[in-house]
Amino acid sequence: MSDGKNHEIVKITIPLEYASQRLDAVLVKMFPDYSRSRLQQWVKAGQVLLEGQLPRCRDKVIGGEQLELHIEPEACDQGVIAQDMSLDIIYEDEDILVINKPVGLVVHPAAGHADGTLQNGLLYHDESLHEVPRSGIVHRLDKDTSGLLVVARNLKAHKLLVEQLQARSVHREYQAIVFGVLTAGRTIDMPIGRHGRDRKKMAVKQEGKQAITHFRVLDRYRGHSRIKVNLETGRTHQIRVHMAYVKHPLVGDQTYGGRLQIPPGSGDELKEMLRSFNHQALHARKLGFIHPSTGKPVEWKAPLPDDMKQLMAVLEADIAQTVEKDFYVDDFSDEYTDEY
Repeated sequence: MSDGKNHEIVKITIPLEYASQRLDAVLVKMFPDYSRSRLQQWVKAGQVLLEGQLPRCRDKVIGGEQLELHIEPEACDQGVIAQDMSLDIIYEDEDILVINKPVGLVVHPAAGHADGTLQNGLLYHDESLHEVPRSGIVHRLDKDTSGLLVVARNLKAHKLLVEQLQARSVHREYQAIVFGVLTAGRTIDMPIGRHGRDRKKMAVKQEGKQAITHFRVLDRYRGHSRIKVNLETGRTHQIRVHMAYVKHPLVGDQTYGGRLQIPPGSGDELKEMLRSFNHQALHARKLGFIHPSTGKPVEWKAPLPDDMKQLMAVLEADIAQTVEKDFYVDDFSDEYTDEY
């Protein structure tokens, strides 16, 4: 039996209708706020008593037994310390936090980033997140991707949000600026796995996990496009890998972008902007899911960061400047395509 002091004891009678079923399956039905794996862990840790005895997960119940469950909060990584930092919290209630993450902020500690992460800041903002796995972080964004992510503030919210992610019912919409003039949107359904030679990278691989990305064109420039992207799956680097695979990598992507491409006839401002834009032009703009307590759909939007707005303004200005230089030229896409 766990000797943790910060736990809740629940005593309940097992309904007769559950007779002949496995104990772990019964626990899932009786305590739907907790995952099966967590309930199994509690059984193995001696935090479940059946008629005063320590049962096994596979034991069958007969119905009518007295069950005692010691619900002990699961501590997050003990090595993660709380740190005071500015967080752009756009919504919070008793169950969730919705964060607008800036470029450059790592979500949780990893090799090379022992502190100064979103997880450190979350623990300072709400010390009760020590009781939720990964301080409530249920999904992440790359360090150099900005935008929205949700944090669970309790175990119930954590379980329900994870289930929605697994069921692909969380709505995630991104905006990105890519190289090349796209004529139409499409769906990319190509599996993604770890790169064969560089273990820090991902790649399209037939033996990888299913990855589905939908995108459509929002704006076209002389040599670039702004797209809206919706994900069905959430593989590591999915948008970046898929767009590079179809030969339209994200502007500024230092890992998958390849050689810098500058449209012929570009002015100095555009050249400088493209050379200095040193992170992927990718923003998680919209996030929607079913609220874990109300059961109602909720959705938030975050405006594009200033650097992406500036890039778009320079791309727009580039069109105007080029037309002014040569007003006889009304189609630049063929000239640019030859450079790829």
